[in-house]
Amino acid sequence: MLLDNDQFLSRLTLMFDKARSAGHVDICMKRYDGRTKPIPKPRKNIKQKGKNIPLAKLPPASEPHPEPEEYMCLIRAVLKKQKISTVVHARDVNKFQMAYCNLLKSNMDGLKRQKKTKAKKANKD
Repeated sequence: MLLDNDQFLSRLTLMFDKARSAGHVDICMKRYDGRTKPIPKPRKNIKQKGKNIPLAKLPPASEPHPEPEEYMCLIRAVLKKQKISTVVHARDVNKFQMAYCNLLKSNMDGLKRQKKTKAKKANKD
C-alpha cells in the first residue's frame, strides 16, 4: 500500500510495536525513477526447433523510457503479510531521513548483544 511519508512513518512505528512481541520487520530501500513497467530488452533472432525466426515476424518491442529528471527513493516495509511503501522525493530526503533515523533509534532498544567467542591461540611447536 503506497502511503505518503508521514503516514508511512506512523505505520512503521506500529509495525515495530507488533514485531516486538513476535516477528520481524523487513525494510528495503532502492532508487526509483517513477517507472511501473520494466525496460524492454533488445530483440535478437530466435531459434525454434532449428529454425531462425526473423525479427520482422515478431511484434516490436516498446520504446525505451526517457531518463527521469529526478530520481526518488522507494522504501518498503513488510511485517508478516502486511506491506507498506512510500516514495521519497529528492527535496524531502533530509527531512525524511532525520525522522526515519529517530524512529529506528527509538525502536532498536530490544536488540540482544551478540556474545563474543575468544579465539584460541595457535600453539607454536
